[in-house]
Amino acid sequence: MDQLQIKEKVGVNYMLLELSGAMNSYTDVELQQKVFQYIIDSNVVLDTENVTQVDSSAIGIIIAGHNDGDEYGTKLFIMNPSEIVRRALERTGFLDLFHIIHSVTEVTDE
Repeated sequence: MDQLQIKEKVGVNYMLLELSGAMNSYTDVELQQKVFQYIIDSNVVLDTENVTQVDSSAIGIIIAGHNDGDEYGTKLFIMNPSEIVRRALERTGFLDLFHIIHSVTEVTDE
């Protein structure tokens, strides 16, 4: 079974979660806890460049984080989506919903 590794880095106006490995129902618990913990009072950046697998439960966490950000006045950003992440978001029709960035310098509160 693949693992999901999460490295946390605090930025000026965001919490960066560097993700690597599989985002699926076996590995999503920690990701869900971190996204929901931080989105309450900070922008959250998910660096998905090294994500190798995404399933519907992971997409659900990302969508819920985005919606919670709207509720709390923060934003969820997806940075450097891997081809697998990009295709998963395109297939679900949600790609345009998200703030896709290539660098943390693109994180804005507006």
